[in-house]
Amino acid sequence: MAERLSTLDSSFLYLEEPGTPMHVGGVLILEAPTGGVEALADLIKARLSLVPRYRQRVAEVPGHLANPVWVDDPDFDLDYHVRRSGLPRPGTEAQLLDLVSRLTARPLDRRRPLWEAYLIEGLSGGRVAVVTKTHPALVDGLSAIDIGQVLLDVAPDAPAPEPGEWRPRRAPSGPELVLQALDDYVRRPSSIIDAVRGAVSDVRATAARVSGSAGGLLRTARSAILPAPHSPLNAPIGGQRRVAVARAELDELKEVRKLYGGTVNDVLLTVVTGALREWLLSRGEPVLAGTSVRALVPVSLQDDDTAEGNRVSSYLVDLPVGEPNPRVRLTRLSYAMRGVAAHGQSVGADSLIALTGFAPPTLHALGARAARGLSRRLFNLVVTNVPGPQVPLYAAGSQMLEVFPVVPLARGQGLAIGMTSYDGRVFFGLNADLDTVGDVDVLADLLEQEVAELVESTR
Repeated sequence: MAERLSTLDSSFLYLEEPGTPMHVGGVLILEAPTGGVEALADLIKARLSLVPRYRQRVAEVPGHLANPVWVDDPDFDLDYHVRRSGLPRPGTEAQLLDLVSRLTARPLDRRRPLWEAYLIEGLSGGRVAVVTKTHPALVDGLSAIDIGQVLLDVAPDAPAPEPGEWRPRRAPSGPELVLQALDDYVRRPSSIIDAVRGAVSDVRATAARVSGSAGGLLRTARSAILPAPHSPLNAPIGGQRRVAVARAELDELKEVRKLYGGTVNDVLLTVVTGALREWLLSRGEPVLAGTSVRALVPVSLQDDDTAEGNRVSSYLVDLPVGEPNPRVRLTRLSYAMRGVAAHGQSVGADSLIALTGFAPPTLHALGARAARGLSRRLFNLVVTNVPGPQVPLYAAGSQMLEVFPVVPLARGQGLAIGMTSYDGRVFFGLNADLDTVGDVDVLADLLEQEVAELVESTR
């Protein structure tokens, strides 16, 4: 019997719209592999057996009687999913990001497995880039963000398995899918509720069944009464994207945290707040003492006693862009993050399930999913921060130098900021609607300036 998508993962597909593709992206910058991009393509081919889902596509049940199922793609073509490209000379970062922006704007083909990887040559210094696009429905677990997980090793000489022979299993026919759905209903009557919830999103029934308590939902509802501040970040968006990147040294951020208190995440939020302030001023927007921008901030609550991925919560944080002093901004944000947690005003994962019909498989995807159902009322942008390994990683013997997340946009949301730490640095990926935030490269430059200003204040 074909494996059925959970209602949580099905909701990824139900909530996606043509102009707002929901795939989570990544831009990996590598040293030039000895064997060129073909070595990377061979590595992906060899390791696809580790992720069988990457050879499967989604099959809808006739009449939407049940959630879709995963079936092997009999026409699976690795060359379709792993594509080669090259930049013209001189291979600048601006040229790369222009290509990434175009790739990000293209939806994934629902008739095929929901992922793509682009191997891009021609970067200055002989480097190569791997641009990944992975639909959140395909991802399972906080640590598996995209196909990049298949590529990377902790040692440059890690062996790759020999590519094994793969034969697709026969996909069930339409009548067979209907019979399987009816059989599921007989064996598990609650699956009927799941299917209905996937279509109409019955908030109260979901809250009662998933969380077992209305407390988190009521807290979320109270927050929803107060709409997010008016912001140029929120407007009807088109189908074109602009991607920009920024960088920071993790040790410098820790230095700021050590001197002024808070967490590294608080410092990063302070950096984002200061950059947004200067960006608003550069556009002639009124920025008064009480001006704020509300962010949805997914935060991992993992600790030594908690299994990976078991504790995730999202906070609605008013970023004080009206405050000119960066030290005061940091103090206010640290207090706000502590206060939200202490008073139980977080939008917890259970509440997000209740309101939008899904749960978070990754932090980046959590922000994207929450934005689908709540962005027009609750917040202005999504800011995600995913801690990564602090040791070098390698693909086909080449060291990964940088990695930038690309968080998808929801309808009416002009900007999303993803942050990932890796090997002593923090990498910012900014995904913006071309019409709403076409000057996102200015905002990226301001992020680095804000980091420099905070670090200078410690010295």
